[in-house]
Amino acid sequence: MTGLVQRAVVGFATVGPIGFAPIAPGTAGSVVGLALFWAVRSTRSTWLEVAMLLVVTGAGVAAASAAEARYRRRDPGLVVIDEVAGMLVTLVAVPVGVTGALIGFFAFRLFDIVKPFPARQAERLPGGWGVMVDDLVAGLYAQALLRLVLWLGAAA
Repeated sequence: MTGLVQRAVVGFATVGPIGFAPIAPGTAGSVVGLALFWAVRSTRSTWLEVAMLLVVTGAGVAAASAAEARYRRRDPGLVVIDEVAGMLVTLVAVPVGVTGALIGFFAFRLFDIVKPFPARQAERLPGGWGVMVDDLVAGLYAQALLRLVLWLGAAA
């Protein structure tokens, strides 16, 4: 991989400068995921939401693997593409407004930090898979909680 390509791929993993935020880069990455969700949701295309999730996840696995090689450590904290993907999983195809999206955001952050089974175990997967899958699991938990809150009528 040439130097320019490697920098671009690692830049995708860090979501540009977002992963270098001095405070809470994971939360900053989640905010980017929330913004990306709203941009895609504005098209009113569930298909596009799913496609964006698949693209971010697939490219994120490769980019996170490259970042691990570049920084010579497992799951470097400046890789935040996994938080973007986790937010997309949390909100994909869920009928939410601003309040519901914010509930999803906080639920995702909670599950990403707590890492309930099998999220923590997923971190052991090799390369970029270990970086990404734990956040995808956290996103699934967050979506389940969000759907429960919506079903109970507590948010929209």
